[in-house]
Amino acid sequence: MIILIEKSDLRICRTGLEERIGRKIWLKSKGGRKRTIIHEGYLDTCSSNVFTVRCPVSPAYDEYVSFSYVDVLTKVVEIRFDRDADCADGISKSQTVS
Repeated sequence: MIILIEKSDLRICRTGLEERIGRKIWLKSKGGRKRTIIHEGYLDTCSSNVFTVRCPVSPAYDEYVSFSYVDVLTKVVEIRFDRDADCADGISKSQTVS
C-alpha cells in the first residue's frame, strides 16, 4: 500500500501542534518487535519538519524526544493531549491522533 502525503496535510498537522505548545502530551510509538514506547511530557517546539517533546525524568533532568509530522500522518506515532486542551484544526480535546 502506498500512502501519499500532501504538503497541505503536513501544514495542517504542524499548525494543530503549534497551537498546543506547552500542553501535556502522550505519545505512543512502535519500538521494534512487539515493543511499544510511551512518552509523557510537554510539547516543546515545532519546526518545519519535526516537533519536540520535553519529558521530565527527574527534577534535575528532562529527556527530549522528537518526531516528524510524517510519523503522525502515517500512524507510526499516536498522539493524545490532556483533556483540558483546547480544540484545534483536526485534533479535538481527547482525540487520539493516529
